[in-house]
Amino acid sequence: MENLTTQTFDSKISSGLHLVDFWAEWCGPCRMQGPILEELSRELGPNEGQISKVNVDENSDLAVRYGIQSIPTMLIFRDGRVVDRLVGVRMKEDLKKELYSYL
Repeated sequence: MENLTTQTFDSKISSGLHLVDFWAEWCGPCRMQGPILEELSRELGPNEGQISKVNVDENSDLAVRYGIQSIPTMLIFRDGRVVDRLVGVRMKEDLKKELYSYL
């Protein structure tokens, strides 16, 4: 799972299916979501999507750009466009179901 920055964000999400987790180190629910995303990331095949993270404290411009008001918030991108927004901790099976609905 890759940590995206303002410099790498646009090129990384520009093609394919991508789930991006907007999080912060101080956020308890974010710390709960992290291992779930790590496990899902290891299970996804190369054509099933990618998972990345954006630290909102280090990349606040991206949080503002996408209207992130609470964390964790996960955005699903399809070829660079937001197709879904998930707020709060989500279980692996729920996330997998959401991602697969966009394949």
